[in-house]
Amino acid sequence: MSQTTTMTIQLPVDTNDRLEALAKVIHIPRDALAARAIVEYLDLQEYQIKCIQEAVEEADSPDAKFLEHDEVVEHMKKLGYG
Repeated sequence: MSQTTTMTIQLPVDTNDRLEALAKVIHIPRDALAARAIVEYLDLQEYQIKCIQEAVEEADSPDAKFLEHDEVVEHMKKLGYG
C-alpha cells in the first residue's frame, strides 16, 4: 500500500454535496472518491501537458511541416468532414 498524507481543502457547498451524493451512489467513502478524482485529474493534466510539449517540440524541429488553412480544409473534406 502506498503512503498517504492528510490534506484539508475548502469546497463550495454544492461541490461537497455532489461529492457526497456520488460517493453514496457508488458505495465508496467520500474521501476515497475525492482522492480518486484528484488522481484522475492529475493524470489527465499531466497527459495533456506531455502531448502539448511533444507537439511544440515537433513544431520547433527544423523539418517541421506546416499546412495552409485551405490545405487542411481540403484534407478534412477528403476524410468526409465538412
